[in-house]
Amino acid sequence: MGGYIPPVDSQRVMIRMQDVVKRFGDQTVLDGINLEVYEGETMVIMGGSGSGKSTMLRLMIGSIPPDEGRIELFGENICGMGEDELNEVRKRFGILFQSGALFNSMTVGENVALPLQEHTDLDQDIIDIQVVLKLELVGLLDAQDKLPNEISGGMKKRAGLARALALDPTLLFYDEPSAGLDPVTSAQIDQLIVGLASKLGVTSVVVTHEMDSAFTIADRMAMLDRGRMIRIDTREAFDRLRRTSDEEAAQMSETDRLIRQFLRGDPDGPLTRRREQGDFEEALFGESLAITDFPSVEPTR
Repeated sequence: MGGYIPPVDSQRVMIRMQDVVKRFGDQTVLDGINLEVYEGETMVIMGGSGSGKSTMLRLMIGSIPPDEGRIELFGENICGMGEDELNEVRKRFGILFQSGALFNSMTVGENVALPLQEHTDLDQDIIDIQVVLKLELVGLLDAQDKLPNEISGGMKKRAGLARALALDPTLLFYDEPSAGLDPVTSAQIDQLIVGLASKLGVTSVVVTHEMDSAFTIADRMAMLDRGRMIRIDTREAFDRLRRTSDEEAAQMSETDRLIRQFLRGDPDGPLTRRREQGDFEEALFGESLAITDFPSVEPTR
């Protein structure tokens, strides 16, 4: 998928997180996260609500700093960078926000043109050509002159993706790209992500809890649970775990059974028992011990 080649010693690491910890107040939301994302692959980060996956994405793009650890993008340590330095790094990646985050007063074409107008010295004629190329890439050229409130949710996602591609990034971040879409439109977005990875060779990081989408687009997958990284493996390895029988699952570790339940969406298993125990603790002590579900990534303007 996406021209992905299994990691070798010489393969470039696009993102590296080392022993990353993030706290909000006295609550540890991410605890000792380690992850490497390799050039050309599509990495899917998954986990239940409140697992820390959106916080992890915000750390990767420099929206918030870690409390401990190190985060590298393109081989550069972004921790401690000033805003000007971070902005230079951000020009090298694109983000598809969960909502699309289009400016409602601008047409689709104007939204796509904005990064080029703000961050390049290109003539407007060249920008107009780039806008056409990017909209054609996502199959949205016919909507160039429409306002965001005149197009569907799926079209807004595609327009947001065209804007994320405006500066020809080598790295793309997707925040819940299938959220709020019907199954057919969601499948179309999945195929678009796969197609862009294949055509452009971009490295992609996708945060999602939609398993159909995850198994369609991923080369590798990373599973978060309560702020800890519990498994990083190939899509095929997770698929084998998902397909194990109940008899085989009975011999698995608690962690593998938890991952299997999440992947399958089973109503019974370790996750269910833990939530039931959490409800009991809340009733007994008057507070929940679960990690708070923090908001997804928000645009910076």
